[in-house]
Amino acid sequence: MQFKHPELLYALFLLLIPIFIHLFQLRRFQKIDFTNVAFLKKVTIQTRKSSQLKKWLTLLTRLFALACIILAFAQPFTASKSALNTQKETVIYVDNSFSMQAKGPQGPLLQRALQDLYTKASGNEQLSWFTNDTDRKNTSVQDFKNEILSVDYSQKQLSPAEVLLKANQMFSKNSGAEKRLIYISDFQLKEAFPEIPEAISLDAVPLTPVSITNIAIDTAYISSKTAETLKLTATLSAIGDVSQNVPVSLYNGNTLMAKSGIDFSEVKQHTLTFDIDKNNEFVGKLEINESNIPFDNTLFFSINKPEKIRVLSINEANPNFLQRLFDQTEFDYTQQAFTSLNYNIIPDQNFVILNELKDIPASLTTALKSFSDAGGSLLIIPSEEVEISNYNSLLGSFGLGAITENVLQEKKITKIAFNHPLYHEVFEKQVANFQYPKVNAFYKFNTTATMALQFEDGKPFLLQQGNTYVTTAPINTDNSNFQNSPLIVPTIYNMAQQSLQLPKLYYQIGRQNTFSIPIQLKENEILSLKDSIAQFIPLQQTKANKVDITTLDQPARAGNYQIVKEAAFIENSSFNYSRAESALQYAAVERWEGVTVHDSVAALFETINEANSINSFWKWFVIFALLFLVLEMLILKFYK
Repeated sequence: MQFKHPELLYALFLLLIPIFIHLFQLRRFQKIDFTNVAFLKKVTIQTRKSSQLKKWLTLLTRLFALACIILAFAQPFTASKSALNTQKETVIYVDNSFSMQAKGPQGPLLQRALQDLYTKASGNEQLSWFTNDTDRKNTSVQDFKNEILSVDYSQKQLSPAEVLLKANQMFSKNSGAEKRLIYISDFQLKEAFPEIPEAISLDAVPLTPVSITNIAIDTAYISSKTAETLKLTATLSAIGDVSQNVPVSLYNGNTLMAKSGIDFSEVKQHTLTFDIDKNNEFVGKLEINESNIPFDNTLFFSINKPEKIRVLSINEANPNFLQRLFDQTEFDYTQQAFTSLNYNIIPDQNFVILNELKDIPASLTTALKSFSDAGGSLLIIPSEEVEISNYNSLLGSFGLGAITENVLQEKKITKIAFNHPLYHEVFEKQVANFQYPKVNAFYKFNTTATMALQFEDGKPFLLQQGNTYVTTAPINTDNSNFQNSPLIVPTIYNMAQQSLQLPKLYYQIGRQNTFSIPIQLKENEILSLKDSIAQFIPLQQTKANKVDITTLDQPARAGNYQIVKEAAFIENSSFNYSRAESALQYAAVERWEGVTVHDSVAALFETINEANSINSFWKWFVIFALLFLVLEMLILKFYK
């Protein structure tokens, strides 16, 4: 027991005064002679004993009454160490990711948690709170209650380590403050639980759905093409006990184009295929109806009228292999002999190939440097007899190093940089027993550029610096069999593809996406993305013959968007949420060392209120004082 005014306890020494008065009182009994001495002796003894007992009882009741009054003024109470600490800081994290759409015993997990927070939050102290996409620091409880019910679902999801880092930034630097982090989430399994800082006490409320079931549209892609149609393949998966037949609808805009059904009772992953007209744009949407977690029920995609990538080859060697490679509908291929080159068409290209030129005049170097600076891509294939000084001038302007000597020696191309953008996802696995191409002669380079392909001794065959590439050897059929190697297709084809990053079927929100729009903008002209609700300006970089667009967290809402210049439509682009939260795998929070786990938000606040409560007893001592005073009056009046 503790006292609010402990200095008043010194008044208990006043209890000695009635004790001294009682012990040293001066009144004496008078003796009166009487004839019947034996009878009077008996009466005297009884009277003395009765009087002394009554006085002792009166003394005790007065002492107890006075003691209770003194203790009442000292205001006794009991409280925990936490309740006595006046420096308290509270940070609340509410997980509002899409997995919190799952149904709990009293409705969707997030909505129930927000309602409980609104109902149970109380007090006058300030608190800080944050979600996956919003944060508020040092707000009043009333402001917290005004905003908490408006929290909506977010495609972001913070990991436990990120939550601790964010919370630590919201706490003050005061080492004496009691810091409490309230962590409300379904705790989807993403990574190992981090160590909790000693200065922070963490209270976790794991929210559990009543049923772990979900159906999701995972992805969609073009699986094959014909002259007239595209075959769209969609992958769908189910988790848990899903026995009903699920209808899948394909829309072009608001028009229903096809409908099919999938039975997940035995197999939990299925694919569906749809035929789409190749020659018309398609603003698509795949949709299912599943009520538990609806965010992954829709997948948006868009197919624009195909834009051709403009490729120019400048030749002093046989260009037939390039003609075969770019004889595709997606390319607009032009070839010109070096002796009759029209410089004016270079700025209009996306990809330029120097096919074994013996000499590079300064005028061509200047034209190619301007083309590259404007965003164009360049491949340099040297001749067997090059003018080294002019070549080095060209190579140096692109940061590709310099040629040091010509080596007449057969070399095999054996090392592939599988993580290089040219070969990313080209090979299912890292091939060890490949049919390696070879060269009979090559150039030694003094360079720090990135090596995409290497000879068996580690020397470079294909170098890259930015959007410019160079081979260190001629690839004509007299010097190399590279033209007949399977490597030539992904190498040069992907160079051309990456020179103009055409929009994909769709992009993922929350990930950095970059694509190019083949359009020439004037000064101060910009492109915007819009849907039926909102419009925003993405990060963009204007080049001579294209605009590179980069998106990350915007748009924040999945859907089909139009790319426009002012009011003029350019093309379509689609964005979808990540499907990472469709898995519904949960971590065991009880194993997180140092965490106090609560069954619900209501139970959490009951525990906090109990820990912070102060039990005061001064009223009881006032009551006891009155009782002792009443008891004294009764003793004085009725005790004989």
